[in-house]
Amino acid sequence: METVHCQAASGAYDITVGKGSWQKISEFTGRKLLVRDGNVPNPGIEADGEIVLTPGEQYKTFSAVESICRAAAGLHLTRKDRFIALGGGVTGDLTGFAAAIYMRGVHFIQIPTTLLAMVDASVGGKTAADLPEGKNLIGAFHQPDAVLIDPGFLKTLSFTDLTCGLAEVVKTAVILDGELFEKLEQAGESTILAPDFDTLYPELVKRCCQLKAQVVEADEKELGLRAILNYGHTFGHAVEQKSNFSIPHGAAVAIGMNVAGTLAVTLGSWSADDARRQLELLKKLHLPVTVPVSFSSSELLEVMRSDKKNDASGIRLVLPEKIGKAQTVSGIPEQQMIEALEMCHD
Repeated sequence: METVHCQAASGAYDITVGKGSWQKISEFTGRKLLVRDGNVPNPGIEADGEIVLTPGEQYKTFSAVESICRAAAGLHLTRKDRFIALGGGVTGDLTGFAAAIYMRGVHFIQIPTTLLAMVDASVGGKTAADLPEGKNLIGAFHQPDAVLIDPGFLKTLSFTDLTCGLAEVVKTAVILDGELFEKLEQAGESTILAPDFDTLYPELVKRCCQLKAQVVEADEKELGLRAILNYGHTFGHAVEQKSNFSIPHGAAVAIGMNVAGTLAVTLGSWSADDARRQLELLKKLHLPVTVPVSFSSSELLEVMRSDKKNDASGIRLVLPEKIGKAQTVSGIPEQQMIEALEMCHD
């Protein structure tokens, strides 16, 4: 097992990556409520109570958060006790949000079971639920006590779930690590998509966790630097929501990265060659890169106007400067965003 330490301002914790890491749950004291994704069987975690969530982004609602809190209340859990999230990003977000508000804050532990959750959602303390008006519009910053990552869970993922997680790996590489991007470029398609989960994937997960931990340590509450982690997400969330979540998060982020990259090229802030490299890598990983033709650009822009990252100057975007570096930008004319969307329609 290997450990990445995250020294967030509100609390420090370890991210453990390795086979059987979930078994470290026994080292934590107090009573436990296991919150489990319905697609994920319990590998043997002993808890005082268990609640099973219906999987899917469409069920990432405040009513799900309430159900977790009521289950905890039914067990008479106190602030000394813990919630355990076993599942993907939706389960982790909902459990963390419930932990943040139950009795004004209780402990929780993340045990991510999808690649997307391992490399992104489980680290950093962002917790949330969706509203009909937009994704993640209600939530809290609430750091976990620990993140326990067992790459063995990846063996159960569908091809789509695996590639969706790889979209977040590509995102991390584009904005923070040119060497990681090159490693993904150089890896054979079969190596990535039919992988040995004991070698390459633990390395990818650990590196993404290291990079995210560094950003969280510098800016826990997303007042500056942390916003770059939303690369591809503003366009991507709009696509995801417009599809009624039939397009999964990672796939939508891949589309969003292509749109953001296209926009950056038209603005002259990113080279066409880097945009080509990003596009080719996303395609190699069998990720979608085009906006469905039935999605109106003006309607997508309307969804983007409700994005929680916006500021007084309008829609706030993350745009790449070069492979391994990105910046947040506000005040871009909406017409230019529409043109970038149109250029990426299938």
